[in-house]
Amino acid sequence: MALLIAIVVIALVFDFTNGFHDTANAIATSVSTRALRPRTAVIMAASLNLLGALVSKAVAETVGEGIVEATQVTQTVVLSALVGAIAWNLITWRWGIPSSSSHALIGGLVGATLIQSGADTVLWGGILYKVVLPMVVAPLIGLAGARLVMTGLLWVVRNQRPRGVNRVFRLLQVLSAAFMAFSHGSNDAQKTMGIISLALVTTGSISHFYVPFWVMLAAASAMALGTYSGGWRIIHTLGTKVIKLDPIHGFAAETSAATVIQATAHLGFPISTTHAISAAIMGAGSTERLSAVRWGVAGDILTAWLLTLPAAGLIAAGFHELVMALFS
Repeated sequence: MALLIAIVVIALVFDFTNGFHDTANAIATSVSTRALRPRTAVIMAASLNLLGALVSKAVAETVGEGIVEATQVTQTVVLSALVGAIAWNLITWRWGIPSSSSHALIGGLVGATLIQSGADTVLWGGILYKVVLPMVVAPLIGLAGARLVMTGLLWVVRNQRPRGVNRVFRLLQVLSAAFMAFSHGSNDAQKTMGIISLALVTTGSISHFYVPFWVMLAAASAMALGTYSGGWRIIHTLGTKVIKLDPIHGFAAETSAATVIQATAHLGFPISTTHAISAAIMGAGSTERLSAVRWGVAGDILTAWLLTLPAAGLIAAGFHELVMALFS
């Protein structure tokens, strides 16, 4: 029981780090364009993250049942997966690079399961169709969608004065940022719900996999608190380093990314909200000219995306072996 309590607490710590690591996903563009004051933006994002996390369980079910064989998972595996994910979150936060907390958790779970029980207990088909393919396709859709939306908006406002356009889209960005924050909660908090529920199954605390309401509420609250704490390093990277944004760009990026996230969450695909918004920002900004995007920074972000699954997996596997060596 003590280990289960520790796992639940650590899972909520991960959710907290997920919140402050991914605050930028919801509000970076709104803060950088001055559509919202930083503290107002953080409070709004935290509130809507909480609400979004309570509306669905499809992604939680994918994490709990679609990545590895639930019957082969031990408490040590769950604990190692969380340590791997938290470690990678903190590393990328320290560098100010917007990596995926979702993929860090999935990578940690796969790495710990591989070292514990071997490759046969990993559901490779589920990883391919529900993690890897969405990881590639969702950002591309976000990028193309944001570019398309931005092109349409530029045509609509082509005869308007820039000052008036900025004023209108600063107001509209409040709505798009709210949509993005809600979508982030409906996707990201569910990963922790799935992990905690998986730990409850391994101990027999629940007879089969499902997400109890107290787990939903605890995970949603932890993410909301993390979001309120704010991840200012990553906000700076997404909001200013990738491309200089105007309110109209921010509105296009947030609306496109949030739409992609909502669609994939409904299907139970645990995509990265970081990937979606980063790609959408690039897509919206590239309508001005391709050289407007700082592709060197974009390359650093892409490198972190590619490293997240294996890096978190290796950390989790290493921690698992350390625990087994110390306590076996």
